[in-house]
Amino acid sequence: MKKTEIKDNVQIDSDVVLKADHLSIHFGGLRAVDDVNLTIKKGELYGLIGPNGAGKTTMFNLLTGVYKPTFGRFYLCGKDLTGKAPREINRAGIARTFQNIRLFGNLTVLENVMVGLGNQINCSLFESVVRLPRHFKAEAEYKRRAMELLEVFGLSEFADYLACNLPYGKQRKLEIARAMATNPTLLLLDEPAAGMNPNETQELMNDITFIREKFGITILLIEHDMKLVSGICEKLTVLNFGTELAQGETSEVLNNPEVIKAYIGE
Repeated sequence: MKKTEIKDNVQIDSDVVLKADHLSIHFGGLRAVDDVNLTIKKGELYGLIGPNGAGKTTMFNLLTGVYKPTFGRFYLCGKDLTGKAPREINRAGIARTFQNIRLFGNLTVLENVMVGLGNQINCSLFESVVRLPRHFKAEAEYKRRAMELLEVFGLSEFADYLACNLPYGKQRKLEIARAMATNPTLLLLDEPAAGMNPNETQELMNDITFIREKFGITILLIEHDMKLVSGICEKLTVLNFGTELAQGETSEVLNNPEVIKAYIGE
């Protein structure tokens, strides 16, 4: 198999999108994430689960540059992104949503998605300020691309609504659409089904599977809804107190007695 050479004599298979090696962050005496390893291949729909306080969102914060690791490194398609700023990591191809929705409530649905396209701006600040023709051409292109994404998520009819006026389930969809606007290689979803009713959750499962197939992206998600996890995730890593408790195929992991004891509580 073809290998991609990277520094520190690390080799990564060419089909690996995300590799985290011994990733750790310590806050004083608290080891929020401690020696976690992940290998996620192209096109996989991968789950990161565990009880509250297990370190899942902290792991996302490490992978998106919100926190810098105390130890360890992580790579996207062989590129070392350890310690990079969030904007650099986003430009490299990692996008995320949040456990608590972070939309621009006073912007329209369309404008929220256009914000996501901001990392692909191809006209200068001067051209935008003085409203040169290239600015209007770029704006028209962003609107077109944003509307295409809204169509994919069934939100095009709400394009002119303020984001704050959308029903909760549609706000969740909008946040995913905005993340997709950054053209990611790897999409991180932090509890996308939180607060949803069963019908909304089923619709979300269909949407996640659809966008993985349509856009050919790799997805890593945090979720507490075991129906969603078992229904769409092919592999899982379970965290407990910041460390790996189990890792492997979804059915195998969910039947692990230690996982049942620590997470499911049975």
